[in-house]
Amino acid sequence: MTAENSNWLAARFEEQRPHLRAVAYRMLGSSGEADDAVQEAWLRLSRTGAGGIDNLGGWLTTTVARVCLDALRSRKSLKEDSLDNDEAPKPAAIRDRALNPEQETIMADSVGLALLVVLDRLEPAERLAFVMHDMFSLPFDEIASMLGRSEPAVRQLASRARRRVRGVPPPPAADLSEQRRTVDAFISALRSGDVQGIIAVLDPEVVVHIDAASARPGGPREIHGAEAWARGAVNFSRYAPFTQPALVDGTVGLVYAPDGHLERAMKLTYANGKIATAEIIADPARLRALELSAL
Repeated sequence: MTAENSNWLAARFEEQRPHLRAVAYRMLGSSGEADDAVQEAWLRLSRTGAGGIDNLGGWLTTTVARVCLDALRSRKSLKEDSLDNDEAPKPAAIRDRALNPEQETIMADSVGLALLVVLDRLEPAERLAFVMHDMFSLPFDEIASMLGRSEPAVRQLASRARRRVRGVPPPPAADLSEQRRTVDAFISALRSGDVQGIIAVLDPEVVVHIDAASARPGGPREIHGAEAWARGAVNFSRYAPFTQPALVDGTVGLVYAPDGHLERAMKLTYANGKIATAEIIADPARLRALELSAL
């Protein structure tokens, strides 16, 4: 490949990079892994050249999707190994953390952290079918080619994924809206370290239950009272950028999910527009059992 052709190819690739990164991020939930997938697509393109490629954007999108699918399957295998073998490396330990937490937060906000958490629960093929069709409007026949499955089978994958993303039926719109306002105010106060702001959205007699996986060594497993919880909660404001509202077992709660991978969830109940009880969950088995959906 001549230098002129190489420069032309690099320029065309850079035009596609934002789209390719968007695809990869929704598939993988991590900006670092998304960048790796896009880079792999460039390496494959630079090796093969553009000769014989009629639709460069389509070829690159397909390549990135397949790279992401392989990464998801590898991730799933590692998760299964970690469940079966205590000595196996845990997925959280081997995942690349974002080099730029601020950029990771911006990416998560652009997609919706709760949506990334729900997508992370899908099977790799389900996730690809849902992301590529529902989020990027790719025809089912092209997705079928990526997965090596029939078009009707891919339609079923997307439909099943869609049902899982929607999750449990939401509460009435008025209740949902009120709960969302309360949780948004809680997160805003948490991010700014505003103790009084946190107290304002808590029932004075709020009760907080903390599972063993969430509790600090020697720390309490139960907290009573708005002021006690608020003063303790501000110590965890560093977690706030990766904490967003989600439907947790049918009511508005919170998920903490760096890189889009669920690590903690908070189930909430409400009384008179304020948080009445909270349950903080980090036990992996309990997290898997939760019904989660994006707002």
